[in-house]
Amino acid sequence: LPTNEEADRLPDAIKEAAKAGVDAFIVADLGVLDACKTVAPDIDVHMSTQTGITNWAAARAAYHLGAKRVVLAREMSRSEIAAITRTVPIETEVFVHGALCMCVSGQCYMSSVIGERSGNRGLCAQPCRLPFASGRKGDSGYALSLKDLSLARRVRELSELGVDSFKIEGRMKRPEYVAAAVSQFKQALRGEQADLDLMAAVFSRSGFTQGYFDGKLGPEMFGTRQKEDVLAGQKVLKSLNDLASKDVPRVGVDFAFSMKADEPVTLTASDGEGHRASVQGEPPQAALKAPTNEELVRRSLEKTGGTFYYLNSLAAELGEGLICPASQLNALRRQALDGLTAQRGQIVPKPFSRPQHIPAPKHQPAWQQDEHLPLRAQEHLPLRVQVRSVSQLTENLCGKCELLIVPLDELLRGAGGLSRAVLRKVAVSLPRVVFGDDEKELTEKLMRCRELGVQHLSTGNLGGVYLGKKLGFTVHGEYGLNIASSGCLAEYERLGVQDCLLSFELSLARARAIGGTLPRGLLIYGRLPLMVTRNCPIRLAGCKDCKGFGTLTDRKREVFEVRCTERKYSEIFNSKPLYLGDRMEELDGFDYGLLYFTSEGPKQVDKVLARYAATHEPMAGITRGLYWRNVK
Repeated sequence: LPTNEEADRLPDAIKEAAKAGVDAFIVADLGVLDACKTVAPDIDVHMSTQTGITNWAAARAAYHLGAKRVVLAREMSRSEIAAITRTVPIETEVFVHGALCMCVSGQCYMSSVIGERSGNRGLCAQPCRLPFASGRKGDSGYALSLKDLSLARRVRELSELGVDSFKIEGRMKRPEYVAAAVSQFKQALRGEQADLDLMAAVFSRSGFTQGYFDGKLGPEMFGTRQKEDVLAGQKVLKSLNDLASKDVPRVGVDFAFSMKADEPVTLTASDGEGHRASVQGEPPQAALKAPTNEELVRRSLEKTGGTFYYLNSLAAELGEGLICPASQLNALRRQALDGLTAQRGQIVPKPFSRPQHIPAPKHQPAWQQDEHLPLRAQEHLPLRVQVRSVSQLTENLCGKCELLIVPLDELLRGAGGLSRAVLRKVAVSLPRVVFGDDEKELTEKLMRCRELGVQHLSTGNLGGVYLGKKLGFTVHGEYGLNIASSGCLAEYERLGVQDCLLSFELSLARARAIGGTLPRGLLIYGRLPLMVTRNCPIRLAGCKDCKGFGTLTDRKREVFEVRCTERKYSEIFNSKPLYLGDRMEELDGFDYGLLYFTSEGPKQVDKVLARYAATHEPMAGITRGLYWRNVK
């Protein structure tokens, strides 16, 4: 997710990759995707797991954007993967082994808020591996640490689902880890039993899990690195080091050998990837004893030790009563493979065209008037509000805020108590993540919202944008879109989004530097949403006595709220609310500010609103978020 200050270097990065002849780019940012397709159109683009591809709508949106492949979210079940592979004409890549993040990819802000290192920019400090206690019976004190994933015994199943590529996660792991994981998956693909004990000995967190794939969530998916896990590795590392250090044959070669009287002996080697090398030797001699047969040729060509080739097939055309000495056969083999290696080692640059530099238009705060929203009072930053409960929509809030963002299920429950005037200002908010099994139900509920007169939809994921536009809503972008640059903002404008909330990982200076014409806002109040998880960190004792709310306490005794949404996923919120009410004069240049209420009651909601709309007085026990810090 490049910031504007980094975007100028993007064309050079693409150019270097094109010169190196790379086969594909993996991208998480729509602006980067557009840049890649514009300046290096012959290179495929894969959409990263960071883009949150969790359902059919998101995969379909990626397809229409021109992506060749999507890397699916690690939290998806077997049936949810199948729903995409069978209905969307796009390649799929699935994580099959390695660490699991507690948070759905692309939606984790804990590392940036706590440690100023953004997981969404690839610099996660792994705070989820630190102690977090729920205080519930059976809690190990590491309520955010999941076991590693391994689907080594499910590879045939994945293949049958139509999955195109397996991704083994192994950042910062030692070579033995790579050797164990890759060798066992290759073995599983050949129909042999993968050795999970071997892989666990190299690295695991109390064993492996396949809970997401099977749709079986719960405490058994959690685990930490134990002393016995470390000791187990010492027994196998030596043998794996030997395996990792060897040149393992990995390229199959198809040989064609021709030996005819009075003609040069020829040998052609091809690798099945378009490379082909042919060499010639002296004409064969008449055999005095045993003539050269196909078996003798095969034995010679199988001697590929010391190279990364192996004999895949042999086509031999042999004249009768002729002999080609073994020494000549060996020399021809070496020459042919050397020629093949030379071809394979050649870098084939991909076409690249540098775009003309077009300065981004200076952003003038403006509003495209909509019949469903009131005109803005330009002397103050217009306010919007996002609530978790209809009961938080006080009269003051409804009167002073231009847009009221309400969760889908909560809106359908409480719509009867809202006037038509209020409903015209309501935007139905989609869940932060929507997995495949929820899509049909989601569409039906959204159509009910349209029948109520709701015209606006607010979403933080690509699939939500696609679905909202398809159903005829005016779409507003949330922070989950991770917009950090002009290029990304422009792409969402092209997709028909009316306005967007910028990423709260940006400093104010970086946010102001974003040009373009699409109206943009900032999250200016509320407990920052740090994680959204499909596995509840406080459900160790089950859901029976849970009221949908709990807390986690970290090693510094900071308390984080955990809120469950319809028992489908949980959100973890920062320990202190973000507050900027006393610094409103520093928010010039933005089109709106969002107040995000979670646990506040109606009276507290009105007090906060008064601070932002009138008094602008300081508030105790707050954080300024990341607006005056520069996240890496």
